[in-house]
Formats: sequence, C-alpha cells, structure tokens
Amino acid sequence: MNARGDPARVWMRRRWRSLAMLGGACLSLLLFDAWLGTCGFVGCPSRGEIRAFRPGEGGRIVDQNDRYLGRIAIVRRVNVPLTDIPPFVRQAFLATEDRRFYEHNGLDFRGFFRAAVANLRHGGVREGFSTITMQVARNSFLVNQRGRSLRRKLIELRLTQLIESELTKDQILELYLNVIYLGNGMNGVEAASRDLFGKRVSQLSVSEGAMLAALPKGPSAYTPRDHYERGLKRRNLVLGLMQENGYLTAEQAARATSMPLRIAENEWRPDTKDEPLALDAVRVFIDSILPDALKDGDVTVYTTLDLAAQRAADRAVLRGTTAVTRETQYAGGRVRDAAQGALVALDPQTGDIRALVGGRRSKKGFNRAFNAKRQPGSAFKPFVYAAALRSGMTPATLVDDEPVEIAQGRKIWRPANYDDSYIGTITLAKALAVSSNAAAVRVSQTVGIPSVIDAARRSGIRSALPNYPAMALGAVEVTPLELVAAYATFANGGLRVHPRLVRRIEAADGTVLWSAEITPPDTMMDPRDAFQLTSMLQGVVDNGTARVVREMGVTGLVAGKTGTTNNAADVWFVGYTPSLVAGVWFGYDTPRAIAPHASGGHLAAPTWAEFYLNGWHEPAASADGWRPPPGMTMRVIDPTTGLLAGEYCPVRQRQWFKPGTEPTEVCNAHYEEPVDQSPWPDTLDPRIPQEVQKGVDGIGKVLRRIFRF
Repeated sequence: MNARGDPARVWMRRRWRSLAMLGGACLSLLLFDAWLGTCGFVGCPSRGEIRAFRPGEGGRIVDQNDRYLGRIAIVRRVNVPLTDIPPFVRQAFLATEDRRFYEHNGLDFRGFFRAAVANLRHGGVREGFSTITMQVARNSFLVNQRGRSLRRKLIELRLTQLIESELTKDQILELYLNVIYLGNGMNGVEAASRDLFGKRVSQLSVSEGAMLAALPKGPSAYTPRDHYERGLKRRNLVLGLMQENGYLTAEQAARATSMPLRIAENEWRPDTKDEPLALDAVRVFIDSILPDALKDGDVTVYTTLDLAAQRAADRAVLRGTTAVTRETQYAGGRVRDAAQGALVALDPQTGDIRALVGGRRSKKGFNRAFNAKRQPGSAFKPFVYAAALRSGMTPATLVDDEPVEIAQGRKIWRPANYDDSYIGTITLAKALAVSSNAAAVRVSQTVGIPSVIDAARRSGIRSALPNYPAMALGAVEVTPLELVAAYATFANGGLRVHPRLVRRIEAADGTVLWSAEITPPDTMMDPRDAFQLTSMLQGVVDNGTARVVREMGVTGLVAGKTGTTNNAADVWFVGYTPSLVAGVWFGYDTPRAIAPHASGGHLAAPTWAEFYLNGWHEPAASADGWRPPPGMTMRVIDPTTGLLAGEYCPVRQRQWFKPGTEPTEVCNAHYEEPVDQSPWPDTLDPRIPQEVQKGVDGIGKVLRRIFRF
C-alpha cells in the first residue's frame, strides 16, 4: 500500500497541528512542574534549612571564647518561644489573620472563596486570603523578592507546602509571631510590645495583645502612637473577632474594649550604648569579605577579641581621652573637638587581636587604630637600637649623650633632649631607658639610616620611611596597628606576626562561610638581638620614662617604650609582656599641641597600665618567658660604665651577650667600698629582690594618690 493510502499517516497529517499543540502543552506542563518544584529554578530551601530557619536578629559577634559581643547589624527583633507568648495574644492573631489555621494544610480554600466573594461584592480587593503559613513563606524565604506578581505567588504557594510538610503548626505559628512586621521598624511581637507598651509580650493585657494583632493589616495606618483613634477602632474589631471565634466571652471582650491604651513615651531600640568599640571594625571587615552575610539568615562571626580585655580597653581609652582634653584645657588651650585615642592589643605569638579601640564612641566611622598615620616620636627608637644590636653593638656599648650637630646640606640640624638635659657617656641600655635623643641620633649615624629602615621593615613597618636623620627620632608616620605588630617581633624572639581580627564566619546551620587560619610568622630578627632589646626595654619600664607603669602596680615581666613628638601633638606607649603586646596613642584629629609638657609617660603609659591591670591576666607560663636563647654569655656588669663589675662598683647587673661581644675590661671607676653593695635587679628575672620592687611599688602608689596622674 502506498503512503497516500496509509490510514495512520493520513490521520497524523490531518491532525498534526493538534498533536503539536498537545505535545507543546505536555512539555509546558513538565517545564512548569520543574519550575515550580525548584521554586523558579533558583532552588527551594532544603528540609534542613526549613527546620533550622530562625528570623534574623542581626547575627552574632563573639570573642575568642565564644562569648557574646554584639550584633552584626541592628535589627529590631527579639525572638521568643511560643510558650512565652500569652495564649490570648496568639488567639488574637489567629482570629484576625487565619481563623482556620489549625484545620487547613497551609492553603485555606474556604477562606479563598470567602475573600473572592467579598472582593466581588465591593468591586475591588477588600479582603486577602493569605494564611499564616503563606505569610511565613513570604517573610522568610521570599524576603528578597519584592512586589506582587503571579510568579512570586506561585513560588509562595510551593514554599507553603514545604513548610507545612516539615514543621508543626505550633512551630509555624512561633515563626510567624517572630517574623511578622508590626510597624516602626519592629519585627515580631516581642519588639513591637517593647516599642508600643514598654514591656515584654509576656506582660501584655488582652487589650494590648489585640492591639498588636490589629497591626499587620496596616502597621503605619493603625499604630496607636500616631493614629490613636483609628488604632483603637481596629483593636476593638480584633476583640470582636476573638469573641466571635470563642476566645473571649462577651463580658471579657466588653471589659477589654473599654480599656484605654497606654503607649510608652519612648520608642524601643536595641541597647547598643555598651557594645564594644571594636565592633565597628569587625562590621567593616565583614562587609569587605561577605557584604551579603545576613541575606540568607543570621550568621555568627568568631573574632580573636577577648571580652574582658576589650571592656577594659574601652574604659581606659575613654578615660584617657578625657584626661588629655582636660590637660589641654588646663594649659590654656581652647578645645572644640575632644581628644582622640586608639589602643591595639594582640598576642605576640600569633598576631591575634585581643582588644581594639579606634576612637571615642562619639566619633565613629574612622578607625584610628588601623588608619590614622601619626608620628611615633621616641616610640620608634627601638628600631634604631635593633639595627645597632644587629651591627654588633651590645646593651653595654657606650654612647655620648651630649649635644649633637648633623649637617644637612647647608643647614645644621641640632636635635635636643627633653628639657635640654644631658647625662654624658652612657650605655645603650641607659640611653634607651631615658630616651636620649642625642644618643639615638649618634647611634643611627653610626649604623646608618638605611640599616634603621631595614630593621623597621623587618619588624613589619610598611609605611613610608624617608632616608633622613630625623627618622631616628620618629619623624615618620605609622598607624598604631603596624607599630604594635612590629613590637611583637621583640616580644616573641624575632618573629614577624600577621594581625588577625576574625577567625571564621558560620551560617546558622554551622556551615563555614569564611575562615582565616593563623598565618605562620616569619623569622626576621636574630632571637639574641630580640632578647637583648627586650632587656633594654624592660629598663624603660623599671627605671626609665615608663616607670609610672610600675608605680600603678603592674608587676612581672614588662617591657616597652614611650613616645612623644616634638610639638607634643602625639603621645604613645607601646608595652608588652610574654603574652600580650599593646599600644596606646592619644592626640587630636587635627594635630595640635596637647600641652607644653605632655608626654607618653604622663598620659599614654597610665592608660596602658589601667588597661592591663583591669583586662588581662598573665598566664602562669609567662613567669618563664624571655629566657636567653642558647649560646649567649652572661656577665655581671656595672650598668653605668658597661664594663665588668669591679670589687667596689656600687651597682651590679646581670647582662647577656652574644659570644665575642661581652666586655672583658673590669670597671675601675670606683675606689671605695660602697656602704650598701646590693646587686641591681636582673631585668630578665622577676624573681629577685622582691623587697626592692615592693618598696618602689608602694612609694609609687602613694605618689599617684597625691598627684593623680
């Protein structure tokens, strides 16, 4: 039979259009099913995600021990369990929003037809048919899709089915009461209750609970704070619905209707006045790596901060800036904007930041600890002496502390000491302890400015370091963070660390969204040089410009250096122990003299001591810190001459040297036996003459009570 006579082919030829349309319809149906099943091809939330979902409260920021610090974003919501919400509050919402909530499976067809009839009767949209489950879907998993469209409504229906299949009715109702927007920026019944009535939702009356249930229809239109009479009518309507549905008797409804609403005078806002000052920096960091961190729900940010240290840092810096401002006023200066301050404290072994203050609370936005470049003054001198030690000098090497002149082209630079006082020939250790400018310049000229720059670079200073003589006295600009991190190289035996503020960020289900492991430190300094420099910097605290630290009661192993710029516009103190290195800076945003005799020892070091005493507990292992590296040689010297201590030297000190650099000549500067020949406390061993230290501490405390530094 030929093709023309084939009945099947003839039939298909005649009906090909109908068959094509049927095939297209089937294909469209399959595509629609796939589209709906995947929530618009973007993926529906998994069962686990639905079960784990909680309305966002702005995320959490925690410290190194997972203690709560604050929120990532300020969200006016407080999640509460369903058991904390009175039954009549739940019933008010059920009577108003979804009276058949416990009877349907998320889609209330009876309510749909009732709303359709009402809308037709009034010739417009007068009544909606969204169930509570549909509102949960809309306000949780569809929160980023705005506007009304058929596409959005279909996805909402799909999500409603998923939610109903995974959660119990009580769980859905709890989500609804925490996620629903109730006006004035308030989300959930707890936040709205605090905002409107100044109390928790568990303390509401029937009348007040009905008022909350009246708000979802039009939060701004029915708020009793702005539209009292309109809100009252809407509340009375809710009370009528509660009576109609059997939740209230006629007598109870009448009593609640007659009650006036007492609105709280002040709006509620989450309390942020006591939040740590470091949180601004954490939020900026989160924005830089995960700008949409809260898009899919709350996350937890695990920081390196220590809660106790951070609180102590906040208090110390705020008190310190007040003291600096007052110092300027006492000196006769006019102050328009209060002084500013910064503090950074980190672990010298890992670089983890334990405390961070970028400025006073009244000046947010610019983090001075990270971004303010100021001259460190004498706080830069340790890099001069680090270069000297690397070149073969020792803490006992002698240098002249006398007026010095440096030729700069046709000009002569004559750096002067503080108060223009000079001692004469002294050791490097003594020169650093008293912060001699003349000695530091002579040492820098001996080793060469490029060597000083190299020492600073090796420790981690990244700012521009110009090659001119004044750099030895801190005539450069650095940030507090880079200076503190550079000092960590001295504290840990020569390792350059990399500061870290955030350890990791996790989603609500524990999924790690971002993490940063500790970066292995780089060996950048001879451990023997670091040990010797630390011994010299201990002398600054014990007997030099930072002795106020001891006077305030700080004991144990502490080293550090003060810094003051020539015009007294910046004051510093960077100090460290075996477990912590911290730096404090004070000044004005627009540089100006603080006071004629302002100094780091007078203003910054006391703040450091206050922070340390109130915010840090030295671990027991610190008692064994700063032991001399293998291969070093110990000698007992006269610290005034740098020579081996002779029979009649009144003061003796143990000092460690690299092999071949130790003194060999015996001091002969003293010819009479001293009346009281007692060894000078070893700067590297806190366990000897405790009586001397206690006596000094006691005198210091008395002096501080008198003069109130």
